[in-house]
This record gives sequence, C-alpha cells and structure tokens, in this order.
Amino acid sequence: MRRVYCDANATTPLLPEVMEAMRPYLMEDFGNASSIHLQGQRARKAVDGARETLATFFHCREAEVVFNSGGTEGDNTAIFGLVRAGDHLITTSIEHSAVLRAAERVAERGAEVTFVAPRANGLIDPEEIRRAVRPTTRLISVMLANNETGVLEPVEEIGKVAAEAGAFFHIDAVQGAGKVEFDVRRFGCHLCSISAHKMHGPKGVGAMYVRRGTPLEPLIVGGSHERRQRAGTENVPGIAGLGKAVELAMESLADGTIARIAALRDRLEAGVMRIAGTGVNGAGAPRVANTTNIRFEQVEGEALVIALDLKGVAVSGGSACHSGSTEPSHVLMAMGLDKNAARASLRFSLLRTATGEDVEAVLRVVPQAVEHLRALAPVETATSF
Repeated sequence: MRRVYCDANATTPLLPEVMEAMRPYLMEDFGNASSIHLQGQRARKAVDGARETLATFFHCREAEVVFNSGGTEGDNTAIFGLVRAGDHLITTSIEHSAVLRAAERVAERGAEVTFVAPRANGLIDPEEIRRAVRPTTRLISVMLANNETGVLEPVEEIGKVAAEAGAFFHIDAVQGAGKVEFDVRRFGCHLCSISAHKMHGPKGVGAMYVRRGTPLEPLIVGGSHERRQRAGTENVPGIAGLGKAVELAMESLADGTIARIAALRDRLEAGVMRIAGTGVNGAGAPRVANTTNIRFEQVEGEALVIALDLKGVAVSGGSACHSGSTEPSHVLMAMGLDKNAARASLRFSLLRTATGEDVEAVLRVVPQAVEHLRALAPVETATSF
C-alpha cells in the first residue's frame, strides 16, 4: 500500500542533508562544546556555525540567537521570563497550548491576561490588540501562523501596536518558520520562537531570537551556556541539524519550492472540496503554503482520520499536542464553529517533499472514506452544520 504523509504540521522527517550534517557530532566529534580541548572545539565550531546561519535567517546579531529544546520552551521562556504579578499579558484565544497554558499559569501568579478572539476567518485584528492595551501591558504574544488552519497573522501591524504601547512583543513562529519570508526586524518583535522538527530538522531542538537589551529571565539556570540565557550542555548534533534545516528552508523560499507546495495544496483542497458538504476553515485569509483545514458534514473527524490511515493517508484532526483529546479544537471554536463542525474538521499539511502523485493518491481515497462513513452514520447522530 502506498502511504502518503499529510501531517507535516505535527512533525517532519529529517532530510538526508540534515542527517548528514548531524552524523559527525553523534559519533567522532562527540565533544562538549564548552570544553577547550580538540573534541570540544570541534563541537563549538558546529554550534557557532549554526548560530551564524540562524542569525542570517532571523536577520539579527549572532549574540541574539539562543538555542533551546524547541517551540514549547521558547514560548514558555518568553512568558515566564517577562511577566510578573501585576503585569498585563495580551495574547489570543487561538495560540498553541504552550502559550495558552503559560498564560494561565502567570494569571494564577497574579498577572492579568487578555485573550483576544479572532475573526471568523482566523485572523486577529490588530485594532483588537490595540484596544486591549493597558498601562500595565508588559508583553504581547501572537503566533505567526496557526498550527491548525495555517492562517498567517498580521504580526507586522501587531508589532507596531506593541511599539506604540511600549510593550515587549513575542512571536511563536514554529509553524511559519521556513514557509514565509522571515525577518524579525520587519516583524518588530523582541522575542521569536522556532522549532527544528517542523522544518525537516531533528526533534528536541529549537532556537529563540532575543533582541539585545530585552530583560528576559532565563527559564533554565545552572551554567553559563548560551551567554547565561539558557543553561545546559548544548545539543550539538541537534543544533547542527537545526542549522542545516534552516539553511535548506532559506533555499526553498528562494528556489520556488514553497510556490510549488502552495500549488499542490490548492490542488488538494480543490479536489476535496468537490465532495458535497465540505468547507475550508480559514478560507479567504492568507495562509502558509502547505496547510488546509477542511470540515466534512455528517462525518466524525476522528473516525475519518482512522479510515484514511487504514487507506494509507496520514492526516490530523488538529494539533498533535491534543491528539486523543475528546474536546473539539479550541482554535476552530474560537473562529465561531460549533462543536459538531469543529469535530468534523481535518488538517491536511504537506511536507516540503510532497509530489503531485501524493496529492492524487490522497484524492483517490478521501471521497471513498467520506462516503463510507456517511453511509454508516445514523441520521439522528450525524454530524452536520
């Protein structure tokens, strides 16, 4: 059976070039990057080279790049590292749980938090952010691209609101990094989080942009690593892999790969939409090239995920962090969908290596699976909207 993986927003496989970049630091060049002997200096050279690549990617100074364990740590660091009791945090109701749960935690500790809701198409209105600003607003945190719908948020405009308010601005760019033109100076942010495994790099490693002068309290302490901004022995193979993944992502933005993926996504979306009783969540809003979120009338989303998996197609009902949850997507609910429509929605997210043959294989099985499940669904319990 041919298998097609359409869950890139959950994670991606290593590209061969990334694996090759990591291999020496898993074997012969295994040293600790803080050691001054030859093995340590070889490791340090790998970390420094990756930091230079990340600085080019972010459009920042090398000293403003901090390596960490990934997007969750970066999001947590931004919030816990800046927000204290009495401060005001503005974020949105469609953020990743790494931001939402951190926001709830600082609220329990005495901070005030405002969750701004999106429009029906998933876009955050910068004016709603502006209206939420208070004299005590310390931090504004908004994602670049939504992990479930792919909707791109107007972070440049929100950055201007933050600047006018004198507030710090954090961007969770985990799903947008490597898929759109990237420049933290243009975004106007003080902090930006990315993760390697969403862009064909290894799991368990990521990076943050931390603008010089930002008074960020480290989340992890214990050593002088990363200029005392993140303690712990550097994950040298992971950092080398992240550097290579970012290098390849920058090339894909320049060589037409992203445009090719967007065309494949549009072809997949158009084909699925030929099925009666379907709709695109986030339609009309700008989206990252690889993502579409589609709802299916009279179908239970989890059952469709299983049915497609049995036919060789891997998709998702939403964020991988909530896999197995019986609750409908908080993102889709915030966009105004009812519970039935939210539960009837699937996310298709393409790998950078996706092909036209992959799309055709998906389009051969989705209509069959939907038809089969609709035939099985009792009329009185069918999901409809």
